[in-house]
Amino acid sequence: MPGMQLDTASPHDRVRAFRPAHAAPPSTAQGSFRLLGKDYSIRFADHCELLRTRTSELVERLYAHRGLYASHAHATAQTGQTTLAACDSGGEVFGTLTLGLDGATGLLAESLYGPQIDAVRRAGGRVCEVTRLAMDPARSSNEAIARLFHLTFILARLVHGMTDLFIEVHPRHSAFYRRMLGYREAGPECICPRVGAPAVLLHLPLHDAEQRIRARGSDRSLYRLFMSEDEQRALAERLLCPTALLS
Repeated sequence: MPGMQLDTASPHDRVRAFRPAHAAPPSTAQGSFRLLGKDYSIRFADHCELLRTRTSELVERLYAHRGLYASHAHATAQTGQTTLAACDSGGEVFGTLTLGLDGATGLLAESLYGPQIDAVRRAGGRVCEVTRLAMDPARSSNEAIARLFHLTFILARLVHGMTDLFIEVHPRHSAFYRRMLGYREAGPECICPRVGAPAVLLHLPLHDAEQRIRARGSDRSLYRLFMSEDEQRALAERLLCPTALLS
């Protein structure tokens, strides 16, 4: 297209530019952090006992409603994990997900899809995953879902320098993630023992998500509801500077 500039750098090389070499690790412990939306806010739950309890209760309730076993509903906060909580104006949690970074024990999804994830890792990818995703359909909105996933992208890509995001979903939900967020199917249908139901592995190269964010509004996906690049940059800078979260 006229005026378009091509970015020819490798996605795995380009990610180095997102995080200064000597940047302090991001802090998600500050209770004052809020990402504000229309009648809701998104907060970090890891270091707030009340939010941890409410996110666990939400996961347990919504999974049970679908006949799923939420063995991981009350998982304790761990290094390399960040749990986000979408709260209404009264402070009730209506949505949550956990971003898990690769570490010594790998990703949870590797219990079923180890070869698929390790192939990305061996190719130079820095892998991470979304787990414990739950959205109350009676109270959530497309905007809230979009903001939750945009903050996940910012944390994974711009703050932690990850390149590839995985998620296990029920096969009947796969089309939604592929259509609305650009995920690709990466592993066959299996029975996930953590929930006692079928699952498929989906993979989102975060460079692809970055391109979709730049083209925000050009399709009917959830990316049209993401924040602007200026807002994204400002939020990433805020998360990379823990002292700013106190303001």
